[in-house]
This record gives sequence, C-alpha cells and structure tokens, in this order.
Amino acid sequence: MMRPPYDDKKKEPKLDLLPSMNIENKSKFAVYGEEMIEKEVKQSGNSGRVYLPPEWVGKRVKIIRID
Repeated sequence: MMRPPYDDKKKEPKLDLLPSMNIENKSKFAVYGEEMIEKEVKQSGNSGRVYLPPEWVGKRVKIIRID
C-alpha cells in the first residue's frame, strides 16, 4: 500500500515532499476503506482501464484522479 508522507504532529501531508503536486486546483477527499491501490490507467479502445484484484469483484470502489 502506498501512503503519503505524514508529519507526526500535524497528521497532514508534508507538501514540500510532493513537489509535483500543484494544490491550487485540487480538492481534498477523506475516504474510509479497506485497501488502497495506486495504478496507472491503461488505454482500452476509446476508454481507460484499471485492473483490480479478483477479490474486489462485486465490491464498491471509489476512483480519484490524482494528476
């Protein structure tokens, strides 16, 4: 699982460690869940596709575009 770098005092991401992130046009989401996977969307015809573990079939997921 990938987790953003956290400062123990603030419990907020240390934005100086994420130089490629421009937070001016970003929204912050708080999501509770079981697992998180970070993947790149692959081309699939006229759409995009992300493969997930077979155990996730039939489960609800939330997709957040981060860049």
